Amino acid sequence: MKNNKLGIIAGEGKMPVYIAREAAEKGVEVFVAAIKGNAREADFQGAATVFKEMRIGQMGGAFKFFKEHQVTQIVMAGRVQHSTIFKNLMPDLRGAKFLASLKSMQTSYLLNKIMDEFKKEGLEFVSSALYLEHYMPKKGVLSKKQPSQEETQTVQYGYKIAKGIAALDIGLTCVVSQSAVIAVEGMEGTDNCILRAGELYKNAAEKSSSVAVVKVARPDQDNRFDLPVVGKGTIESVVKAGFKVLAFEAEKTLVLDLQEVIALADKHHLCLMAI
Repeated sequence: MKNNKLGIIAGEGKMPVYIAREAAEKGVEVFVAAIKGNAREADFQGAATVFKEMRIGQMGGAFKFFKEHQVTQIVMAGRVQHSTIFKNLMPDLRGAKFLASLKSMQTSYLLNKIMDEFKKEGLEFVSSALYLEHYMPKKGVLSKKQPSQEETQTVQYGYKIAKGIAALDIGLTCVVSQSAVIAVEGMEGTDNCILRAGELYKNAAEKSSSVAVVKVARPDQDNRFDLPVVGKGTIESVVKAGFKVLAFEAEKTLVLDLQEVIALADKHHLCLMAI
């Protein structure tokens, strides 16, 4: 780590907090630029050397913040709720010029362009899995409940579908039953996709004996942003939707609170697989 300092552009959720804590435990100074309405200062207490809240679009402000503290390496972590994007969008001059230059608002394109702007300022983005590699399980069934042959086939089908939508930059998650797609993730995020699938499936005229929720990384996943993440909230959504199988891509998906996630899956007799 250059200068033994790390900058974090933090959205909501546990991921940026865990990165900050892991880095601080290793003696790294952590400087958090938090996206207003998404990350909370209280969560970073004891881990962040400096915490500063910023509105979306304050690109010049972010450059100034990191440079003031001699930070040259940055991670981007955490979700940004779409409902807060327009409410908290208040670009500064640099941010306004950047937004005006964009030709697309697709996630991958947008984030790569943001990283290009930071690079011009001598600020380098590094893997958002930095310090969290031990949260990325290898291939295997993690739960006590093992998949049936039919469930395994459904997961394999779901994997192909999920990879397809991920390649199109639509989402990373799908819910499938044998050879039919119930739902794919769009702008609403993983949990809401799962819950929507539950409503659709509950009202379906015909029901399959095998349904699976499948989450993957993009085929050309850039580890600097938008890594797939599974947590206790994901398990709770699967349970609430009435499904019994959750599969995610091995060694490319962050499973935060791994042992607690597995325990929760076992409590609800859910099959949890890294594929």
